[in-house]
Amino acid sequence: MTELSLNTIKKQLQEAGFKLTPQREATVSVLLEKEKEHLSAEEIFLLLRLKHPDIGLATVYRTLEILTELNITYKVVFEDGLSRYDLRRTSNEHFHHHLLCIECGNIEEIHEDLLGEVEKDVESRYQFVVKDHRLTFHGICRDCQQKLRNK
Repeated sequence: MTELSLNTIKKQLQEAGFKLTPQREATVSVLLEKEKEHLSAEEIFLLLRLKHPDIGLATVYRTLEILTELNITYKVVFEDGLSRYDLRRTSNEHFHHHLLCIECGNIEEIHEDLLGEVEKDVESRYQFVVKDHRLTFHGICRDCQQKLRNK
């Protein structure tokens, strides 16, 4: 798996004609630092404000919009209706899958593509070219299962 880095993302932005401004760099740094946390724009903004009190929420939204347009991030919406941002792993052809715990809200990632055969079947049966897919499994995580057993 190719690791994402600030330099990789900077290069992607430059190739698309965007500069890595200090605000964009700070936003990308938070995404990289908190990669497994699936943060919303507001959560990213609050983390940024700790080190960069001059950054506005609108700037964070614009940066996330650019990153999403360039396929550097994905915008993911879970049941809470909140848009969350997930870095795209450069080695993955498709978006990764999620395990969403309905007890605690924890979100885990599955980086293997579990739907390759299903995708081929859809393409052949429906003459539909699949460009991407997203899958979220809803259930109860290991920790919550343990807590429920111990009640």
